[in-house]
Amino acid sequence: MPLIGIEEHWTLPELTSALNAVSRPDESLALNERGDTGRRLADLGAGRIAAMDAQGIDVAVLALTPPGTHPLPPAEAVALSRLANDTAAAAVSAHPARFRSLSTLPMSAPRHVAAELERAAAQGHVGTMVYGRSGDRFLDDPVYDDFFAAAAALRQPVFLHPQIPSDALRDAAYRGFDPMTDLGLATFGWGWHLEAATAALRLVLRGTFDRHPGLQLVLGHWGELLPFWLDRADSLARLAGLPRPVSDYLRSNVFLTTSGMFNPALLHHALAVTTTDRLIFSTDYPFQQPTRAEIDAFFAHLATDTDRHKVRSANAAALFGIDPTAP
Repeated sequence: MPLIGIEEHWTLPELTSALNAVSRPDESLALNERGDTGRRLADLGAGRIAAMDAQGIDVAVLALTPPGTHPLPPAEAVALSRLANDTAAAAVSAHPARFRSLSTLPMSAPRHVAAELERAAAQGHVGTMVYGRSGDRFLDDPVYDDFFAAAAALRQPVFLHPQIPSDALRDAAYRGFDPMTDLGLATFGWGWHLEAATAALRLVLRGTFDRHPGLQLVLGHWGELLPFWLDRADSLARLAGLPRPVSDYLRSNVFLTTSGMFNPALLHHALAVTTTDRLIFSTDYPFQQPTRAEIDAFFAHLATDTDRHKVRSANAAALFGIDPTAP
């Protein structure tokens, strides 16, 4: 069975320089330099393909590492989003049997977002990766509705990735330890995932999927905690005047990825709230680097070969329009 991994990260040196130059650099950038992570993020060639071969991954869907271009001023965000998309498209062109890519969008320049999505889709990007907030503007702000309309019309899935909480929220809840513990608590240890889950829930409550029923959202890390709190979240639907429970939107408009987290308890809970038709494999490379043996052991927890085929490649192939057997 082919194996497709989405949410496989890379980095753009020009973007890293620009992010470090802003008045308040995103502290999560420090996570990109731990160990050999920086080298692996920068490699869009032989080294990355060798890592894929070792894991048994046939196709990797490349996605720019957090925080994307979201923290940049509008003009700079537009220019560097275009450069990122051109760079990723070139990597796919150089290795068409092994790579696909998610586009980067200038969310701090809302009027330019839909146009860049359209340009990137024409280049061959199979979806896009965004974050739940750009500055003080939430992703569910009405100014982004043209973007969601375009994504639905172009059949471009939207991967909603975690991001570091705002400074105000960090001051209130995520500081008081040593700097690295503060950062870990606000990012991969907890804060990232609450940020992404809240952003996804806000999109549902804003009626985004009622206006754009064909829109498909992707959430990493088994749904960023949201599937584990649906009993409570469903009660919000009546307050927000939604025609369906929140859990219905999760089953019809949201895909969940593994993000290198292969605890079978997470799989079993996900299957309690959705189906194998909504699960997609990812390793979150290079932040997670599971071995082929660990990957094979995870797939053994799925009940049938049909289910394994869905999660390994069929769901991603259908969602992103990928033929994993193409030369």
